[in-house]
Amino acid sequence: MGRQIGVPGAVLAAVLLAAAAGCSGPAATSGGGGDAKPSAPRTGQSSDAKPDSKPDSKPDSKPGGGDVLPGMVGADVARTRLEALKVAPVGTMAGYSRDKFTHWAQQGNKCDTREVILERDGSGVTRDAECRAVSGTWKSLYDGVVVTDASKMDIDHMVPLAEGWRSGAAGWDAAKRKAFANDLTNPQLLAVTAASNRSKGDQSPDLWQPPDKSSWCQYGRAWTTVKSAYGLTVTEPEKKMLTTMLDTCTS
Repeated sequence: MGRQIGVPGAVLAAVLLAAAAGCSGPAATSGGGGDAKPSAPRTGQSSDAKPDSKPDSKPDSKPGGGDVLPGMVGADVARTRLEALKVAPVGTMAGYSRDKFTHWAQQGNKCDTREVILERDGSGVTRDAECRAVSGTWKSLYDGVVVTDASKMDIDHMVPLAEGWRSGAAGWDAAKRKAFANDLTNPQLLAVTAASNRSKGDQSPDLWQPPDKSSWCQYGRAWTTVKSAYGLTVTEPEKKMLTTMLDTCTS
């Protein structure tokens, strides 16, 4: 028989331990185990995230060029529209009431039409939590006066409600009268000094003209645009004065 070679116990134990370690596989790496927690997503990186935005509000058309009113047409277009207006005598005031022209309508975000126009026509306007103008600067088209106190500004209807009634609005329904009284698209509403607005009253251009003659071009174009947009009539003296105003335009 061959001689048996003895294996020291310490060596045998070491061999058995090494074999056992080899069966367990490599050690788990960070994040590779089933119980590993995923890293938290970075804030602001979600694909569903939306940028902050202000609440939607009704659009209030901004004036273009050197005009202070929105929706203005050039002098040549205004002349064409003036010629197309129906000429008729002054209508009756029977049945008229300002209450039949709903104003000022709510325009969203606690703002009514008055506050929208004050913000549009002013510069550096700030509002309180109720949308009331608390500071700003306004230049009145009619008299050229600069005002820094919103309480001294009126919102004038270019074609006054009573004048609208006399020239066709008496036959309108309530919805059309409300649109006329709160029109933010046509040149129907304008922030002016309370003094000039009250001097004008409900008079047509043949009876009242802005004291600042440099505003006549804009005034004539605006008045004609509004009457054309709403299909209102004009009187012969009114048409003649509007023509004079349009003739002050340089183009």
